[in-house]
Parts: sequence; structure tokens; C-alpha cells
Amino acid sequence: MKGTKGRRRFIDYPRRGREGPRRWLPSWRLVAGTFGAGLAGVAGLFALVYVNVGIPNENDLAGREATVYYWADGSQMVSVGPVNRQNISLDKVPDSVESAVIAAENATFYSDSGVSLKGIARAVVNMVSGEDAQGGSTITQQYVKNTYLSQDQTVTRKVREFIISLKVNNQKSKQEILRGYLNTSWFGRGSYGIQAAAHAYYGIDAQRLNPGQAALLAALLKGADQYDPGLGKASHERAVARWKWILDRQVETGVMSEAERAKYRVFPEPRALEKPTSQAGQTGYLVDVANKFIKSGSGLTDKDLARGGYRIYTTFDKQRTRRLEKAVSAVRKRDLDPKKRKSDAFVEFGAASVRPRDGAIVALYGGTDATRHFNNNADTTAVPAGSAFKPFVLAAALQQQAEELGTKPVPAGRETSPSSDLFGALMQGENPPFVKAGQQIGLGRIRQLALAAGLHKESLARLEPTFPLGTSAPSAIRLASAYTTFANGGEHADPYAVSRVTHDGRPLDGFDRPAPEQVLTPDVAQQVTGALEGWGWRTLGPDLGRSTDGKGHDGPDGTGGQVYRPVAAGGSEPGDRLKSAWFIGTAAGAGGGTGPGIRPDRAPGAGDGSEPTTAVTVFRNKPGAPELLPMQGVGGSGTGLGTSLPPRVWTAYQDAS
Repeated sequence: MKGTKGRRRFIDYPRRGREGPRRWLPSWRLVAGTFGAGLAGVAGLFALVYVNVGIPNENDLAGREATVYYWADGSQMVSVGPVNRQNISLDKVPDSVESAVIAAENATFYSDSGVSLKGIARAVVNMVSGEDAQGGSTITQQYVKNTYLSQDQTVTRKVREFIISLKVNNQKSKQEILRGYLNTSWFGRGSYGIQAAAHAYYGIDAQRLNPGQAALLAALLKGADQYDPGLGKASHERAVARWKWILDRQVETGVMSEAERAKYRVFPEPRALEKPTSQAGQTGYLVDVANKFIKSGSGLTDKDLARGGYRIYTTFDKQRTRRLEKAVSAVRKRDLDPKKRKSDAFVEFGAASVRPRDGAIVALYGGTDATRHFNNNADTTAVPAGSAFKPFVLAAALQQQAEELGTKPVPAGRETSPSSDLFGALMQGENPPFVKAGQQIGLGRIRQLALAAGLHKESLARLEPTFPLGTSAPSAIRLASAYTTFANGGEHADPYAVSRVTHDGRPLDGFDRPAPEQVLTPDVAQQVTGALEGWGWRTLGPDLGRSTDGKGHDGPDGTGGQVYRPVAAGGSEPGDRLKSAWFIGTAAGAGGGTGPGIRPDRAPGAGDGSEPTTAVTVFRNKPGAPELLPMQGVGGSGTGLGTSLPPRVWTAYQDAS
């Protein structure tokens, strides 16, 4: 018993040899030992967690980018995809942006370990007390949350964030972390990343941001729903205050001089708040056409494009597209009244402009709104060409003549020529001579020439006696492209809508343009163009005093105000008795005459190939109906077929600004 009584206990508590309250007070050794054991346990637990928690794969959101479409001038047209993000490298981000973000979010970014114990503790306390879990995260922690974790506000997620942030800080450079942070952060207005934000707020690339603009975008990182100045007076005041603070903070941290700070005293107001970028208006039609050319040129599929990350540079001219839309809207508003005339209901317009020298599609009109009218009227193959097809019959006849004689085409008055009657018939809108020409030269030859000029095989009708009268149904894009052959000295370049495509900064193959092909001899092209020029004057004549801008137009005598001399113009005739109306024209420029830049080897009045050929079609289509509706009475034209509408659109298009 005595030996047992003298043995020391491992933990002397309650304390032996003490009386009263002192017996229950732990010794300093016990306190220190307990604290040390606790620290050791926490350290062991931390080590265990650190070893077992790895850096996960990027979350789905972090790895996705939008596909961006650009206008011909390089400006952004639309960003398509579930995530509006365009990843960029740090060399495309100005130093002022980096300085503003670091000053606002994490001044010790380049020297810290990637975590903030104070911030973690504050977040845990807030969560335990039921408050918002926000709490002083470093840039590294925010990058980890954006890239590897969910946005859940839980203790477990914060612990994982802490561990992963330490590992990321040890395994990645600060430059990699900052780049990832700038590309994954939410800036509001539907934009993830600094590049998308620069476009959303200022309409420019990130590399063009100045220090004042950079400070505002940095302010948004605190909460775009609170600091977007476009959201109201209170948000604007908060944005201005934080903008000033960020600029001052950069002076305090030594990354901006007082002199530089003095340059930014006026708040850089961003663009007005707009609805998120969408495919409304003409944009959806443009994207639709661009995607078709991408898939045919590169072999990419819809699934490939849906993954995002592509940069698509189109041929579409922003101003011409808007002018074309404006022209159609003006004619529709002025000349159609569905409430007054039943024949004006369900009227559809479609149009496309193609540049002769290289086939670039520079503008199109696909319908009233791509989000409501889904069919692209510029690319549909359901509208008969009517008399707009007759120039191909004339060209085939002239080309056959030239080949048989081995010299220039026989003059139009030559009785033995199949083309003898076609010039006059074209001007007078007569059909029998074209049916006869089809019998003489062969429908197959006409079809062959139409294909060589750019019409698609699928859009051409069966080879029946009426084939020369335009029973085929080419799209506005293809018909405009085919007519460029006449205005371009007989050369034809296939139409295209995309000049190049990149993915992850690397260009894709399949977008090289072949050289134009000589489809017609220059002499044949010149004769056809001469006939079309006369047809154009006849067609436009009644409309020359009815411009939408109120200025009026000249007649062929060149008197009066502005005039657009058609180089190649064709369209529908009232006698077609078809359910469509067309006009296809190429303007030689104001005032008529040959003017500067005219190549002598091309038809009189032809330009240098930069003035586009534009095809305009009008038809009636009731949604769900299998066939087009009759055109009689459209636009108040009595028993006519609305054939005056397409040339009016063409003329208004030349006027629009």
C-alpha cells in the first residue's frame, strides 16, 4: 500500500497536497501540457487534412468560354454561350488593371502565403452567428473558389478553400494565379473575366483600359450588384466612392504617383446598362449564316461550336447591315398596312449583299427578329426567282454563241442567234422568247451556267420547259452572289461569311479563299450587264421620286439630286404570276458615269468590285402553311404582285446612313 501511495500520477488533478480551492486549480504545467497537446493534435489533424485534400479539377464553369463573333472591322458582334468569358493572357492586361485589382482586393498579394487567417476566422464566426460568410479572402482564395470549388457558404467549403489555397500558392506562380483570377471573376452585366467586363462596360478590349476605367472594374469585384453605377443613384454613389478609394489606395501602396492620380478626377462613366448580349434582331441570322460556312469549311460540328472558346471573324459590315435593316423597316412601315389590306399580312422580306471581287457577304436581312422569326429569309430556298433568273438564260445563249463562232458574240439584231429576241424580251418582260431559248440551247446548258455562277444544285428546279422562267428557288445570298458574275467581268468568287477562326489562340484550317473563276467571257458579261443596266433603270424609274429620305432621285438623264446607277439589276415582272418579288442590283456610284476605279476590261459602269451586289426578295408566308401565299395586291398594287417593293428597299438601302 505504501509503494502504491507514493507513485506519481500521469495527470496530477485534482492536485495532491493542496487544500481547498487550490486543490482544483490546474498547475501551469498541466495548462501548458494540455495546450501543447491541443496544438499538436490540431497540427496533426491539419497535416492529415493537407495530405488528403488535393487540388481538384477545375469546376465546369471555370473551364468554359463563350464563342465570340466579330464584325469585319474587328469589333465584337456578339458573345454566344452559357458563360460570357474570353480568357486572355496577362500580357493583354494593362499594369494599371493589375495594380487596381491588387490594391482593392489584396495589397499583400505578391508577398503573402495565399491565405488570410483573419479572413477565415471572420468567415467562420459569421457563419456560426448566422450572418453572411464574407470575410477578407485573398486573391488566391477567391481564385480557388472561382476555379475549383462551388460558391456555397459553408464551414467545410471554407476549410477546403484554405487548404487548396495553400497548395495552389506553393505550386503556381503569382502571375498564374492573378491571370486565373482576372479571367474567372464576376464583374456583373453577364460578364465573367476582365475581357468580357471591358466590353460590357466600355465596349473595348481589356488592353485598352486606362487607369480610371481599371479602377471602376476593380470596384465591381466587391459586388457588381452593389457597385455597378448603372443600377441606380445609390449604386452610382457607392461606385464613385470606391473608385476614388482604389485610386488613392494605389498611391498609398506606391504603385501610382500623385501626378498620375491627378489625371483621373472625373469618374469614367460606363456605357448605359443594356440587356445581356443576345441574338435578337439580325444578329441571330448573321450567326446562323456564319456557322454554316464554318461547318462547311472546317468540318466543325454544332457540338464542337457548343463547347465554346472560338473566335469567329466574319465578313459582315456593321454599318451596311444596319443600313439594310433600316431600309427594310422604312419600306415596310411606309408601304404595308395589314390592318387596311389583308394582302399586306404575312409579308416577309429577305436580302443579302455580296462583294463582287471576293464573294464576301457584307450584309443580310433575315427577318424582323431572329428570336421571334426563326427562318432566315436571306438564306431560304423556298422563294421562286421568277424573272430574276432570266439573265442566266441570256448569258448561256451569248456564251454558246461566243464558243461556236470563236469570236465576240453576234450583235443582238442577228436573226440566227438564240439571243436575238432575249434582249428585247428582257426589257419588255416577255416569257415566250426565254422558253424558246431553253429549247434551242438546251436546259442543261442553262443549268450548268447557273451552277458555275454560284447557285446551289439543291435550289434549282427540274428541267422542264418553264425552267428558264425562274421556277428555281435560290436564296438571296446565292442569287446576289451569282449576279456578281455579271458585274465582275465574268469572274465569280464563291460567297463566304467567315474570314478566319481561332481556338485557344490557334488559327483553324479551312478558311483560305480560292481565286475567282472566269465563268463568262468579259464580252458576254459586258452584254448581259448592259441589258441589266437598262432593266434597272426601267425598274427603278417609277420609284426614283419616292425615296425614304425625302430627297428624291434622278432619272436616267442625270438631272436632279442623288442617283444610283445600277450596273447589274434584275428582278421580277408583273407577268411572272409567281408568289415572290425580287430585285438584284449593283450600284455604280452616285451621279452615274464610269467614275474612278473602273476597269476597262469590265462592263461599262462597273466598279472595282468593292460595291456589293444586293438581292432583295419579298414574299408572303403564313407560319405553318406549306406554300407561299399569293402576292396580288401587296402594298396596294391592285392586281400587281408587289414587284415595286424590292427596288424600293434597294433604293432606300443606298440612301440609308
